[in-house]
Amino acid sequence: VGTNGSLGNLLDDYRERPDFPLIQELCFGACRWYPALHSLLDQLLSKPLKAKESDVRWLLLVGLYQLRELSIADYAVINESVEASRSLKKPWAAALVNAVLRNYLRRKEALEAALAITQNPGAASSDATLAAAALAHPQWLFDALKAQRPESVEAICAGNNARPPMTLRVNLSKVSRDDYLKQLAERGIEATRGGYAETALVLRDACHVDDLPGFRDGLVSIQDEASQIVPSLLALEPGLSLVDACAAPGGKTAAILEREQGLDRVFAIDSSKKRLERVTDNLARLKFTQQPVTLCAANAEKLDAWWDGKPVDRILLDAPCSATGVIRRHPDIKVLRSPAEVASCCESQQTLLTALWPCLAEGGILLYTTCSVLDEENQHAIARFLEATDNAKCERIAADWGVECVAADGGSLGRQLLPIDPRGPDGFFFAILRKTSTPESKSG
Repeated sequence: VGTNGSLGNLLDDYRERPDFPLIQELCFGACRWYPALHSLLDQLLSKPLKAKESDVRWLLLVGLYQLRELSIADYAVINESVEASRSLKKPWAAALVNAVLRNYLRRKEALEAALAITQNPGAASSDATLAAAALAHPQWLFDALKAQRPESVEAICAGNNARPPMTLRVNLSKVSRDDYLKQLAERGIEATRGGYAETALVLRDACHVDDLPGFRDGLVSIQDEASQIVPSLLALEPGLSLVDACAAPGGKTAAILEREQGLDRVFAIDSSKKRLERVTDNLARLKFTQQPVTLCAANAEKLDAWWDGKPVDRILLDAPCSATGVIRRHPDIKVLRSPAEVASCCESQQTLLTALWPCLAEGGILLYTTCSVLDEENQHAIARFLEATDNAKCERIAADWGVECVAADGGSLGRQLLPIDPRGPDGFFFAILRKTSTPESKSG
């Protein structure tokens, strides 16, 4: 991660190790609390470490995380950290690691008190640098959240720092939610009904998929509740054609097929051939191998690589984004993401919207979604697209969840879920774009 590698990909090489749960805990924890740990470490070092010493820096951050957050004996943390430093083949590192971690224990009370927030971080007078570190968010992201949602910034940050729930999507074409809830209870697995999607069950504690009744038979899938809302917004009917423009790993494609198995043509597109293999695996587990799904390893905006020229009735564009709504699941986002990458995502989103729009039939729906909580990727992206597109209208989503995004004329620009419910969905944005026959009011 310190060298710009995805934490999930890096951890794949360790999944078969018996100590993988601890490895994952240390890596996720150090990333989750990275801004706070970084602030503490800067105060504990007499001089900054050079860029080439990133391995030592991360070892210190992992050590600090254990001392702050885990119930491991202090002496054990220090001893193991010092031993680990010897493998770096830097003779000076062991003494530094020992000194820094012991220094933290001596100064812990004062350091943590200085880091604590003493004012409402949403208030204009709040110390933004102190608040960002205390809430364990990179400065650029904290500043954006404070500017866009001052009343919710503390709750969003707390949600991002929480451990995510394990949420199931029940395949209602095979079993009812209540019946599956009973099957879980018979296995001693406690769960509650989700409050946002009729297919959702939220487990009290995470478990292995093989412990879930009927998982291998397609009775249930692992999917956050926000994504489970998608099929209900597409107004699915038998005989319609549909494109899932950024389909991998296939969770939303599968959820759509579970809800409406009478679709005529379905295209599942992803730019990564390897990721598209996961779509195949998911559909096979759910026994959708006979469904009319065409898998295309292509960039969705390159229409000649996948489109047959026939207008489609529904398009799902789960657009590439900053993923700032799923930080609780991918805490390395705090380390890896930057404002420049957000700007790049914004341009990619417009490119995809513009490229896919000609494929949509008149009267058809394009459902635009992101797992971002940043306005520029969400309602601002929709407003920008509507301004440039005469035959597009954003339809109001009638729901009792999330926050409606309102245009200057009072119309809707979509609906935003914030990651503030510890047992609820990730941060997610939805906008229903309808293709009209003539130019008209842009938002409804």
